[in-house]
Amino acid sequence: MTKRVDARGLSCPQPVILARQAIRAGEFPVEVLVDTRTSCDNVRRAVAMTGHSVEVVADAGDFRLAITR
Repeated sequence: MTKRVDARGLSCPQPVILARQAIRAGEFPVEVLVDTRTSCDNVRRAVAMTGHSVEVVADAGDFRLAITR
């Protein structure tokens, strides 16, 4: 089951913190939802630093980041 983290409406660094917590919990795959390009870029970079894969999909003004091992 996909772990969903809804970080829309939150400003950085909160989306990054929530994404890292989900990764540390080991609940894969993880899906992070954000609503700004800045949050998307910051989460993507943070995930890349952990060595996990991330796929970004823009959807109606929001961004969905799918994180896998």
